[in-house]
Order: sequence, then C-alpha cells, then structure tokens
Amino acid sequence: MPRLFKKFFLIIWLTLAASVAIIILTLNFFETLPSASRLERQKREVVLELAGNLLVTEGEDAARRFVRTSEETVPVGLTIARIAEPGICVDGSTAETRTVLKDGVCYRISVSRPYSVVLDTLGPFVPGLGILISSAISAAALARYLIRPVVHLRDGLSALAHGRFDVRIGHMMAGRKDEVSALAHDFDSSAARLQELQQAQQRLFHDISHELRSPLSRLQAVGGVLRQNPAKLDTMLERMDREIERLDALVGEALTLARLTAGSRLSLKTQTLDVIDLLNEILGDAAFEAQARAVSITASVDDSFLAEVEGELIYRALENVIRNAVKYTAEHSKIVVRCETTDRLLKVCVADQGPGVRRDELERIFQPFSRGTDAAPRGGYGLGLAIARQAVECHGGRVYASLPDAGGLAIMLEIPRQPAMFNPARDWG
Repeated sequence: MPRLFKKFFLIIWLTLAASVAIIILTLNFFETLPSASRLERQKREVVLELAGNLLVTEGEDAARRFVRTSEETVPVGLTIARIAEPGICVDGSTAETRTVLKDGVCYRISVSRPYSVVLDTLGPFVPGLGILISSAISAAALARYLIRPVVHLRDGLSALAHGRFDVRIGHMMAGRKDEVSALAHDFDSSAARLQELQQAQQRLFHDISHELRSPLSRLQAVGGVLRQNPAKLDTMLERMDREIERLDALVGEALTLARLTAGSRLSLKTQTLDVIDLLNEILGDAAFEAQARAVSITASVDDSFLAEVEGELIYRALENVIRNAVKYTAEHSKIVVRCETTDRLLKVCVADQGPGVRRDELERIFQPFSRGTDAAPRGGYGLGLAIARQAVECHGGRVYASLPDAGGLAIMLEIPRQPAMFNPARDWG
C-alpha cells in the first residue's frame, strides 16, 4: 500500500512539522524563550563587564581572584593580561574582549569564543532540523499504524477473490480494540460463512451425484434387460416410470433446496394466510395415510394464526416435518402435534415414537441427504428436514430437534407472524 502510506505520511508529517514550527516562531517573535546562543552571549558579556569594573575599582589582584572564582562556577575561558602598548586601550575592545586602563597599565580581559564558525552558522537551523526528524519519525509510525490493518484487509480480500476461504486476519490486529479490529473480525465471520457455504455446496453436489447415480444405474440395467429379452417390455417400462418419478422428485427437491439456500438474496412472495388452516389440512392428509401403519395423530391446535408468509414454503415445511414423523414412527404408535401461539410467533411441535437419533446428530439431520444412523430406510432422499429448516429460516424463524424423555424425536418449528418484525433475540430469549 505504498501510495496510501505516502499520502498519510506526508499529511501527518507536514501537519506536525508546521504545528511545531509555528509554535517556535511565535515564541521567538514574542521573545518568550531566548535562544541558547543569546543566553551564552549575554553571560559572557556580563562576566567581561564585571571583571573590567572590578579591575578598575579594586585593582588587579581582586580582578584575578574574580577570574579564578568565576571559572569554577561559570567557565567561559575568562583571562586577564597586561598589554605593552597603551594605545590599544582606546580601540581594542570587541565582543569577546575588553581593554581597561588602570594606573597607567593597559589590561586585556577576554573570554574564549563560545562556538565554532560551523555551529554559529548552523545554530539557527538546528531546531528546524530537529522538528523535521522527530515529526518524520512520528508520522511514519502513525501512518504505519493506520495502514497496516488496511494492508491485511487487502491481502485477505485478495485471498477470498482467489477462492481461499480459510484466510483469517483477526489475529493480525495486534490486540487492537477499535473499529478497524471490528472490521477485521467481521471479515473473518464473512470468510467463515463463505467457507461454510462452499463446503455445503461441494457436499450437496457430491450427495446429489451419489443419489442420481442409483436410479440412473437402474435405468441402464433396464435397457440392458430389454436388449436381452424384449418380451419384458411392459414390466421394464413400469420400472422405468418408477425410476423417472424418483428422479423427478429428487430434482424437484434439489431445486427447492437451492432456491431456499439463496433465499437471503430473494424476496419472499408473501400473503396473509392462516397457518393453522394449512396445518389442519396437512394433518388430515397425514392421518389418512398413517392408517396404513396403524398410526394415530393427536393434535392440540389453536383456532387461527394469521401471518405474512409465502404459503408454498410454509406448507412444504410443515408437510415435510409431519410426513417425516409418519414415516419413521413405530407401527401402532401415535404422533403428537402441539401448537402454541404468541403475539408474534407460532410454535409447532411434532413428536413421534420412532427410533430417534443420537444426541450428536440433532443438527446433522437438517443437512441435505442426512439421516440418523439408526434410521430405517423408508424411501426419500434426506432433503425433507433441510427444506423445512431453510423455508422457515427464510421467514426469520427457526427449526430445531430435541429428544423427548419418552423416546422418539421431536421437531419444533417457530414461525413469525411478520418476518420483517421478527427478532430472534427477543422471541427466543
């Protein structure tokens, strides 16, 4: 990120340098803080003046004692020397010397030159040079602090663009707790979600390919039988019809699941429906089909629950859960359906008396083409519960499973009255 770093660096550097320079110029203009060279020059002038006055008033011995004492406290290189030519006392004084005439003797009082020519020349520029160096270091450190997370974010986005969904940058924030670190953690959450979706997509492709292979293999076998024995045409055609129906059902469920998986990008075609009416219709059909296995359905259903939903999706969700219970419950058992309504939510619990699942499989059974380990094969492709969950979640609700104490499996559906107003944190506690 060299361009952005240069921009940040120049802006911060010029701001710091200009601020400090203005402060120093202001102080110099009002002479609030005299410079070191000025103080040194004033000190030497005072020492020279005191030594000259003392020589004139007290004599040479007193002046030399002053020189020894002053060099111990204020070392400025003060010396006193006699001059053989008295005429120099008239015009021999300079900034570093004083000439004094005492009792007909000419004395020269001098101090050493405080600075070299180089220091005298560069002295006024030293503060400015210090400002430039210190502000450059500060600007570079601050610019690096600001740009470093942007570089990490750029590298992370570049990795995502190349399909590396396992990249994470939150640990590179070096303990920062600000908006930038929050952005990095949001990036990690997005990358994790993309990785999860990619893995789910790959798993779905694999499972669909596996499920399609069986009916296609059987259709291929039918073709082989017909070639060997054309007399079995009618029987093989019936078999082909069954396999084609299975393929059609599988493709239909796969398309429904694909549509629901993309539900976050699609708007629901909602209408006001009584979900209880849909449930009663499904229960009536399921009770008729359950008679073949001597299964009864006990329902405790409220009068009505008007909600803004897409009827087809909610119907599929309820139907899949109830038919799944009829399919896997034990013969001569019963299925219990209970409803509970609130101002914002309809809770439907469907409990069967089947073999159930292991506790660690309560989430896995909602994945496409997944069934419980101990579940008996009863047809279907393991897409019903996955479709039910996706259909309800598209409305802002949720579907989950639990293991009742009496055995079997219980599926809970929570359907909001208005998806836009649904708040999971509020309604689920």
